[in-house]
Amino acid sequence: FVSSQHPVAAPLVVLRPSVPRGSVAMAMLAGVLRSGALCRASPAVLRSTTFARPVLFRGFSDVQFAKTHEWIRTEAGVGTLGITDIAQGQLGEVVYCDLPEVGAQFKGKETICTLESVKAVGEVYAPADCEVVEVNEALADVPATVNSSPESKGWLVKVKFHGELTGMLDRAAYDAHVEAEAKEE
Repeated sequence: FVSSQHPVAAPLVVLRPSVPRGSVAMAMLAGVLRSGALCRASPAVLRSTTFARPVLFRGFSDVQFAKTHEWIRTEAGVGTLGITDIAQGQLGEVVYCDLPEVGAQFKGKETICTLESVKAVGEVYAPADCEVVEVNEALADVPATVNSSPESKGWLVKVKFHGELTGMLDRAAYDAHVEAEAKEE
């Protein structure tokens, strides 16, 4: 996922939740994250504040992540592709999803679709050579599903791979990559 956007103040620090799941505090934090209020916060606030990233998958080994913030879940030879919660947060509210046609073929690292938001246009890359076998038609009516459920209902396309999926990360390695990226910025 690459975003060409207006300058953003500072990186979001991602740490483990420090409040019990299901608590009122966690619900309030989720509301703040969804509202986009963090996008308007000053760099000092963002650097000094700890935020919890919601866990949207149970960590099944069939979910893998790219360093460019796409996720892929493979079932029965078909991969479901979407963007991570980190990517949707950087992109902002998605207002249009330009998805490919079923049957379209892509080489690894080629742009498979674009997501337009109120502040940026993001490109989503094919993780390997693939053919599109299904697109998430629901995104035509409600593109913001990519924001509200990025790693579940907000999936983008389903693909059949024509080669090996290489260079992908498991959840722990992806979380470490995100942390390292935040420290670099």
